[in-house]
Amino acid sequence: ALLWLTDRDGKKPLAFQGAREVDVYAMFFEQDAYDRFKLTKDEFGLLKEKEDKEKSDNKDTAKKDTASKITPPGKGWEPDFTSLENRKLRLTINSGNISDYQISNDGEKLFFLARMEKGYDLWVTNPRTKETKLLAKLDGGPAGMDISKDGKSLFVVSDGRIMKIDAESGKPSPVTVNGEMNLNAFEERAYIFDHAWRQVAKKFYDPKIHGIDWKGYRDSYARFLPHINNNYDFQELLSELLGELNASHTGGRYSPPQVNTDVTASLGMLFDEEFTGNGLMIMEALEGAPVMNSKTKIKKGVIIEKIDGEAITNDFDWARLLNRKVGKNTLLSLYDPQTKTRWEETTKPISAGEEQGLLYRRWTKMMRKMVDELSGGKVGYVHVQGMNDGSYRTVYEEVLGKEADKEALIVDTRFNGGGWLHDDLVTFLGGKKYLGMSPQGVKPVNHEPFNKWTLPSTVLMSESNYSDAFIFPYAYKSLGLGKLIGMPVPGTGTAVWWEQQIDPTLVFGIPMVATIGKENRPTENLQLEPDIKVANDFKAILSGKDQQLERAVKEMLDEINKNKDKKAF
Repeated sequence: ALLWLTDRDGKKPLAFQGAREVDVYAMFFEQDAYDRFKLTKDEFGLLKEKEDKEKSDNKDTAKKDTASKITPPGKGWEPDFTSLENRKLRLTINSGNISDYQISNDGEKLFFLARMEKGYDLWVTNPRTKETKLLAKLDGGPAGMDISKDGKSLFVVSDGRIMKIDAESGKPSPVTVNGEMNLNAFEERAYIFDHAWRQVAKKFYDPKIHGIDWKGYRDSYARFLPHINNNYDFQELLSELLGELNASHTGGRYSPPQVNTDVTASLGMLFDEEFTGNGLMIMEALEGAPVMNSKTKIKKGVIIEKIDGEAITNDFDWARLLNRKVGKNTLLSLYDPQTKTRWEETTKPISAGEEQGLLYRRWTKMMRKMVDELSGGKVGYVHVQGMNDGSYRTVYEEVLGKEADKEALIVDTRFNGGGWLHDDLVTFLGGKKYLGMSPQGVKPVNHEPFNKWTLPSTVLMSESNYSDAFIFPYAYKSLGLGKLIGMPVPGTGTAVWWEQQIDPTLVFGIPMVATIGKENRPTENLQLEPDIKVANDFKAILSGKDQQLERAVKEMLDEINKNKDKKAF
């Protein structure tokens, strides 16, 4: 039988890309093997009893009844490909995030590594009884697994560690490895350099490599290798070499191991940078910040005088007072200059990434409010943060939720770094009404398709759009769904393969797949021009204006006025 993972029955992401839940399936190449595998526990027990009796009665002679026997394939064995679809079975009882699996030598147990809770654990299921249980709690990252020849042990590799696990009891024991490696770092970097050069020659999306002298560049940059003794400089050398391709989605990256590093927590507040006294004067506490609870007295103008009892003065960087305090109770000593009162509050600081999330939600809320005020509530707004399933779920929820009653929609893609969402978005925004829903003869209150946007829309884009945030507006314009407003976007329409090296701290990228548009050429280096070019003035932004957004609102109001006399069900 052939075993494989498939997302056929699992929960799938709303967008094309994203994590999928999978199952282990088996397809049998012999009817006998399939019939035997499908037997229930009791049926199989009776069969084994019969086989054991036959063995006892026929020790030295040929077996009388072999119809129920599964013999190993002999020489010249050929798989039976007829009616394969009728010999297919789902082995797991429910879909999940499975990283690896093994079946026992007798086919009676399926072992699989799946993440049901925090990390990946080892599970086992009996394909006959469907009984499934946790065999070993590992709480590790995505893992690989192999089974011993005697089937009594499983070897799991997770988070750089090897563990031996008893296949019956699930008892784990570490496999220790001791050894020394004499590393010639200079030769290793020379190998990676040559490997990167050869991979580009073999896999770059343009077989002519943009017509450059790729061999000549190799020789020119290789001269610097003997003078490099660290990966910081080597990363730069790789990036300089790959930069000669004049392509996106490439370059060298170095990620050194992070051991016991500083981690500065955040309070989720904005402070008055012009305040010259001691302490931190609060300008705003962000919505969702840990201090924003029902009992807080924090407001604009309040000063944080101390953090965990240490006074904040102008002669040191106060950020050190928050080092390694993410999620830990932290005492704030506060003073209100208006009421001349002092008090203390306890909070749990958040990570810098979490604070960025609060700032992002603050910005989108400001943009939506601006659109609502400028359009008199007629135009909706949504920002596409990234080209991924999570962002698509937000777009889907907001457009068909809070913006469902709007007459037009602004789709803001500015500052989007890419992913793979273009087809989902253009399909969602390209809906065409074809059927109305009328309960008991009243005016239609809904329509088909109800899961797509069917009214006018426009797309905002900026110079910072990258990768699929270029492909999406390109596709939107090609399909004639609406106008593009903002600034030109560099053509970065390739799909990349980021390859980790034998030194796992080093990675480089190869843009392997080109997208081909209506120009019948790769969209890479094909600048996308907006239909309406609007540059945001820096001073205008500081004063709270957004000229690109204002122009988008104007265009949508014009579209609404054009369509107001058109009859629509």
